[in-house]
Formats: sequence, C-alpha cells, structure tokens
Amino acid sequence: MGPSSPDKKFNVVLIGYRAVGKTTVGQMVAQGLGRSFVDLDEVLVAEAGESISDLVSREGWPKFRHREKEIVRRFASKSGLVLATGGGVVLDPENTELLRSSGKLIWLRAAPATLRDRLSQNAPETESRPGLTDKGTLAEIDEVLAAREPLYRDAADASLDVDTVSAAEAAERIIVLVQAWEKGEL
Repeated sequence: MGPSSPDKKFNVVLIGYRAVGKTTVGQMVAQGLGRSFVDLDEVLVAEAGESISDLVSREGWPKFRHREKEIVRRFASKSGLVLATGGGVVLDPENTELLRSSGKLIWLRAAPATLRDRLSQNAPETESRPGLTDKGTLAEIDEVLAAREPLYRDAADASLDVDTVSAAEAAERIIVLVQAWEKGEL
C-alpha cells in the first residue's frame, strides 16, 4: 500500500550526505511523532557484526550496497517508522523506489563547508567512515556531494537546509510537515 493509504502511516525517510544529521534529527522526529526510529546503517552494522569501514575494506562497496538494499527492502515494507538512511542509499534507483513506496523522503541538505566542519569536529567517527573516493573523507565532500545532489533532489518529497538550524529546529520543522501530510494539507 502506498503512502496515501488511510489505514497505514507512511514512513518518514531522511536522506542526505554523511554528517548532515539524519540520525540525530530522526530520533527527535520519531520522539515528537510517537513513532519508532531506525537507523538503517546501524541495522547493517549490527547484522554484519563489524563497522561499515571494516565491512567495505573486507568485502568492497558492491557487497555493502547489496546488504544495504536488503535492509532497505525489509524496512520499506513496514509502515509508521522514521528511517535514517545511509548517505549513498540514493545511488540505487531501486532503493529510492522501495523507500517511496511506503514513505515520504526528506532531504537534509548542508553545504560542503558545514559538512567539513561537522566531520572535523568528530574525528574518531570521521576516521571510522570508509572513503568514497581515494581523496579521503574531508577532501572528497565537494566531488561526491555534487554527484549525489541530483539524486537526492529527484528522490525527495521535501528538503530542508540544515546549515543554519539546530537539530531540534530541523526536527520541529519536519514534524510540522509530516503532520500536514498526515492531514492531507499538502
């Protein structure tokens, strides 16, 4: 059943680049809406029994993306959740279709400088993220973001610029938007 089915609540799916705040904002949105929150990357790590960085270095990106797609498929079949996705989930059009089949996708946008600042502030977490290019996590932001922005834009039902708002403000704006969608006002 699609997002407009009256008997099932649509999923709220947060998409966007690394460090944009999908997990933090998603937890707040879930709490505010009284929904369950699921970070799809956390599910993947728990099921694999190793970090994404270790998984990618051992198995490569294609195997990681295969695992990611299986998790997307599983959670897209549910309803009423708030989902935080991995930054590259939109690279596979089937993932986008699956997520849209049961949800509304909200793109959390941030400028490269904001992302660099956030990633620099949390060095241990940044170092645990596998590189997406051979340039390294901080140096690759402009290139990878430029390649992914059209995919985020095409996938999103709505977008929110998070450069100048706190996580709490972003969550509040999303809650208001979701409530308007639920009432059929948008």
